Amino acid sequence: MNDNEIPVLWTFRRCPYAMRTRLAIKSSGTQVYLREIVLRNKPDEFICDSAKATVPVLKLSNGKIIEESIEIMYWALTQNDPNNWCGVLNARQEHSRNFLAKLDGQFKNNLDRYKYASRYGLGADESVKYRKEGSKFLSRVNDLLKETSFLSGESQGFLDIASLPFVRQFRIANPEWFDQQDWPQLHNWLQTFLASNQFSLIMEKLKPWDSKQGQGVLF
Repeated sequence: MNDNEIPVLWTFRRCPYAMRTRLAIKSSGTQVYLREIVLRNKPDEFICDSAKATVPVLKLSNGKIIEESIEIMYWALTQNDPNNWCGVLNARQEHSRNFLAKLDGQFKNNLDRYKYASRYGLGADESVKYRKEGSKFLSRVNDLLKETSFLSGESQGFLDIASLPFVRQFRIANPEWFDQQDWPQLHNWLQTFLASNQFSLIMEKLKPWDSKQGQGVLF
């Protein structure tokens, strides 16, 4: 495969949407070029590839653009899925759809307004309100992890990878408070992930991309 046949992933290291796409791509063994961006100084090439100009964005060798993180995950795992991460999606389709809709919908909305309250013009009391609402989802996750070792069953899968970066972000907002909550299964699930080689491999710091770097960093 020559350089022009390898897809390009526009990414930002700390973005949970971008993190879950890198996790899926790394699991699949599919090669892409990473182009790290600085959100306050987005390259013209990035904006040209995606009018919405938010990461992640995958550009395929045929010029097709995939702009939604879940769709990029699907794309990667349809190329190759050695760990059967998509198994739960096929076995429990309705459950998986409902879980992902709540994760990317109500939970993400509550997370943003809790972690970035000032960005939304919210005070401390309102931030705590959104933390309480977001905690309801996390309590449900903890309950699910009492039933099976992972959200996807007895082995890690799509639902785990889709959600772990966002749960990590919720904890970052106030680690001391988070660690005091009665979520033993969730804490173990998250900490196992954060301590894993899997996580460290997708969190390598990269210099922001510019045209002098060519296609990007092979991942």
